Amino acid sequence: MGISINLDSLLMLRNMKSKELADRIGITTANLSILKTGKAKAIRFSTLEAICKVLDCQPGDILEYVDDPNP
Repeated sequence: MGISINLDSLLMLRNMKSKELADRIGITTANLSILKTGKAKAIRFSTLEAICKVLDCQPGDILEYVDDPNP
């Protein structure tokens, strides 16, 4: 499976909507959606930093490595 994105659960914990996060970090809701669904191929460190700052979290709270049982 690779890298799992846990933004939805963090947004729920912070009682924040995706649109509010997108506005506060300066990206489009479409790009945030691509990131949240795991369809993104990369993330800029500046975007990751902005997300961590707004959500008061660490990168490891957002990104998680999940081993693929069937490589």
